[in-house]
Amino acid sequence: MASLHLLTEGNPPRVVKLWKPITTLGDSSDNDIEVKKAGLEPTHAQLVREAGGFVVVGATRDMTVNGRRERRKKLVDRDVIRLGNLTLTYYERDEDAPTPPPLPSASKPGVPAAATVELASAYRRIHEFSLKLMENASTEALVETLLDAIVAETGADKGFLVLLDPDGTPHVRAARNVASESVARGLSDLSDSILRKVIETKKPLVVSNAFEDDEFNASESVVNLKLLSVMCCPLKNADELLGLLYVGNNRVTNQFDQAALDVMTVFAAQASLLLSQTRRIEELEEAKSALMDAMEGMRFGSVVGSCDSMKEVFRRVRKVATTDISVLITGETGTGKELIAREVHRTSRRSRGPFITVNCAAIPENLLESELFGHVRGAFTGADRDKPGRFQAANGGTLFLDEIGELPLQLQVKLLRALQEHVVNRVGEAKPEPVDIRVLAATNRVLEDELREGRFREDLYYRLNVVSIHLPPLRERGDDLLIIARYLLAKAISEHGVPVKGFSKSCLAAMRKYRWPGNIRQLENRIRKAVVLAEGAMLTALDMDLRTEDLEEVVPLAEARTRFERRYIQEVLERNAGNRTKTAKDLGVDPRTIFRHLARQSGEESAIPEEDGEVGTEVGPEDHHPPRP
Repeated sequence: MASLHLLTEGNPPRVVKLWKPITTLGDSSDNDIEVKKAGLEPTHAQLVREAGGFVVVGATRDMTVNGRRERRKKLVDRDVIRLGNLTLTYYERDEDAPTPPPLPSASKPGVPAAATVELASAYRRIHEFSLKLMENASTEALVETLLDAIVAETGADKGFLVLLDPDGTPHVRAARNVASESVARGLSDLSDSILRKVIETKKPLVVSNAFEDDEFNASESVVNLKLLSVMCCPLKNADELLGLLYVGNNRVTNQFDQAALDVMTVFAAQASLLLSQTRRIEELEEAKSALMDAMEGMRFGSVVGSCDSMKEVFRRVRKVATTDISVLITGETGTGKELIAREVHRTSRRSRGPFITVNCAAIPENLLESELFGHVRGAFTGADRDKPGRFQAANGGTLFLDEIGELPLQLQVKLLRALQEHVVNRVGEAKPEPVDIRVLAATNRVLEDELREGRFREDLYYRLNVVSIHLPPLRERGDDLLIIARYLLAKAISEHGVPVKGFSKSCLAAMRKYRWPGNIRQLENRIRKAVVLAEGAMLTALDMDLRTEDLEEVVPLAEARTRFERRYIQEVLERNAGNRTKTAKDLGVDPRTIFRHLARQSGEESAIPEEDGEVGTEVGPEDHHPPRP
């Protein structure tokens, strides 16, 4: 049975067993767990049994679990929950929870009032340490605070934090004395027989007088160190033994009793949480470092990629960066066109100059000319001062025109003149102003289609498209998907400080099957959301919002080949403006193959003309007859 250890200033500590399907907690007496003087709402939280464990659900946004703000969280063993001024530690097994000793009453004969004060002081120190743990202080500072509190409250001479190496060998991580000073770290000051006993049993141990104890009085370390009172407590993460807390007093026998052990057990739970978090962070740092090392050969500036198509992109960027020619960057939305533009600028001779971005789709059409070329005072209503445009701002550097396909036709004429003559005219002013800029443009549209539809000027197209760089969609980049995903995950973990370790195998498989219509931008957004909301250490397909119905189906190879052939024939037909004879020649197939393809497309919308009428194109006689099935 699971249980909660409750700790709050002004109230005695207690342990509550979780035996109901839903357990409510709050300030009101109507709750299953009533906690007064803790700054709680009448009903502040619920603990709901789910799938063999418990989920804590907060009624307000002030709930934290292990220092991270949560609204709903699946609990694991020794999770620390913070509600108002209340600290709760969750134990999956009731027998693992510390049993707080009853507070002695000063009204009872023979019980000194000081005993109540000392016990209250011990739990106040535990509460203070819990708060400090939530503040994300350094591990070294927390360890020292922990040992100082244990030494002070138990009356020990020294306290040790012992960690276990992967092979099970113990080593001392920190050692503190009664004066709150660090002392020499070494196993020589500890009883190896007592350490071995706790490591084997994974249970806390109190030795009142080691010299007279039948089990330990023959131990060489006990004799040599003249040990008297010793107390040792295991530090565990679920069933895994992380290390030990060890305190001793060599001047007094019977220094430690059950009450002292209970206090130390609570500290041990906090230390276990601290060590678990520290180890997770260290593992993440190692994984991040290894990932960064592996990616050094896969990155070009801030762009990551190792597939052949991206290597070709990097090669083109290096070539064009040394010149001042215009570059048109194409690709679907979210493929990183602006990043490539920045890399062209960064590696060019203009890198010391400004890099100015204009999103042609984001600026209202009536303001776009003023934004591009500037205006003078009085040029239009609201123009109360002279203002330079983006062309002037980019002087000596690079101007990046994003979404150039959205530019209105009347502005395309003025943009063409600016590119040809390297001068601009502010709105309201006839005097030309020279500018020294390089222009990079990007679009997710097919500008060749825009030319045919009359929505984009041919002369501007050829002025911008001196060299083109096409960015492939994420779904066509093979293993780049996983490389980029791990890079973005490491970045998100670093920003949010969450204990996520990576992607599950099923999640990676689902990511490969998904088509990612939003490309890298969509992938980054999904990862950020998953990191913030995920409840486990490994991200799942559900965390990434990858549902079965969203994934691309796996089909037999023959069917996949057929689908590809159909798409490719259609693409070449569109490139050749529907000329079936030329398409067959380009593809190296018999024209009847194209006719059969068109016959299969019957009943579907198609932009293919009824007849081929291009000048200089050989038209076979069969092109003038309906295709035969």
